[in-house]
Amino acid sequence: MFNIKKFDFLAAFYITCVMISELMGAKTFPIANLGSFPLHATVVIFILPFIYAANDIIVEVYGKARAQSIVRSSLFMIFFLLLFSLIATHLPSDKRFLPTEPAYDTIFGISARFSASSLIAFAISEFTDVLIFAKMRQKLGKSKLWLRTNVSNFASEFLDTAIFMTLAFYALNEPLAANFSFIATLALPYWLLRCFMSIIETPLVYIGVKWLKTDNK
Repeated sequence: MFNIKKFDFLAAFYITCVMISELMGAKTFPIANLGSFPLHATVVIFILPFIYAANDIIVEVYGKARAQSIVRSSLFMIFFLLLFSLIATHLPSDKRFLPTEPAYDTIFGISARFSASSLIAFAISEFTDVLIFAKMRQKLGKSKLWLRTNVSNFASEFLDTAIFMTLAFYALNEPLAANFSFIATLALPYWLLRCFMSIIETPLVYIGVKWLKTDNK
């Protein structure tokens, strides 16, 4: 009854983390002040390490093609989530639920621009993570898993942050220099924080690879 294949569990966990990041990623919290510059992060910062770790574990054990299939599946799930959110928030509510309707629409009525930005950034960064990790594995073999994990994560997280911030916050009525300055102040600290979280999650990759390989013996 409780016999669960480890790969099935990992794939479900990965897609669940992706859905959490889509549903709950709008909330930010203060971290610290760098002089007069306040540093904030989204709550998704605690979920992203698990997403990238799961990706690297799957590539390490099953190869690039299997990991890319999981990424494609998660993209379809994101699209389905966004589509259903639009339908659900536009349907009329029963009188009993009218008092909570504004809150419901606020939570699930994700703007089209932010949704599209997130989808594009996620797709590019996840495929980049898989590609870099797989290429480094071809050259280094099974050694230096910590290096392959962090190099692929740093690169993919930079792309994800830069693409999302640019698509979501670029103002067409502002000059290029002003846009670059504003986006950089948002993206650079956030990327550095994500790199720090990637380093922390490195042991999870080693544990996950060892755990998943026992299903293949």
